[in-house]
Amino acid sequence: MINPRVLCLGEVLFDCLADQLGLKLEEVKSWTPYPGGAPANVACALVKLGTSAGFMGAVGEDESGNTLIKLLETVGVDTTGVQRHPTAPTRQVYVVRDLTGDRTFAGFGKYDTSEFADTRLQATKLPPALFDEADFLVVGTLELAYPESEKAVLRALELAEQYDLKIILDVNWRPVFWLDENTAKTKIQALLGRFDFLKLTKEEAEWLFNTIDPGAITYRLNSLEGVLVTDGENGCSYCLGENEGKLPAFSVPVVDTTGAGDGFLAGFIHQLHQVGIHRLKDAETARKIVTYASAVGALTTLKPGAIASQPTAAEVDAFLSSHQLA
Repeated sequence: MINPRVLCLGEVLFDCLADQLGLKLEEVKSWTPYPGGAPANVACALVKLGTSAGFMGAVGEDESGNTLIKLLETVGVDTTGVQRHPTAPTRQVYVVRDLTGDRTFAGFGKYDTSEFADTRLQATKLPPALFDEADFLVVGTLELAYPESEKAVLRALELAEQYDLKIILDVNWRPVFWLDENTAKTKIQALLGRFDFLKLTKEEAEWLFNTIDPGAITYRLNSLEGVLVTDGENGCSYCLGENEGKLPAFSVPVVDTTGAGDGFLAGFIHQLHQVGIHRLKDAETARKIVTYASAVGALTTLKPGAIASQPTAAEVDAFLSSHQLA
């Protein structure tokens, strides 16, 4: 296998989606498990689009872990950086959905959030050889909530800086993973100067920066080459290479929004890898890249689950040829 151009570090898990819409956690009668986890979603989406990717994370030595690793390998994701933990279970997250399909994280079943294998990711076991050949590192913030996996994130940032990778933060903040909101904000903010690109939702932008303006965020953190702020059905805004803009969302019949933001990020990275970061200085190119990312995100909502619904490059091209943004 060729060495992956994009490394995605974090969690791979099962999203257990409520089969009945519009019900509370205790009212749901049945659940369907779908493979997920934001960094794993991004890695799979990248490979389907044609950009090689590797996943680094930890799963249990259980059937769920075996299934997830097999899925990653079947898709074509490099699993050299996957670690197995002998006793901690592979994470499952229960997700309730409203009547429109929009989802809310509702808990972890019988386990505490700190008991899962992804919290045991070992810094010393991250393979430096993967970083030597890669161009991008994608990280989230969930692993910062736990001491061992936090060390792994910091080690990955060191390796990325050593080997001159572009580092992309997908904030992906989920209160359910953290004991304390202020601790989360402090830890995330302390690392912001180490990233080249930042992708966050409108709510996360307000939470971290008290603004949803990607230009203002870019200028506040002068280390950034780009900021993407997503807002679901309301579209997105961006500041890339000093080019700022807003785009509406594509109008599609949404079935499940799980993984839409991850598809969006994968589409962005895929295009960035295809055309080159230097092209962000061109306003039209920057807009086309974000339009492509929006199309990938939209197509990901057409079926249940984050990974099964991800489009190929041909499907994105066909969609873009027949759909125009207002």
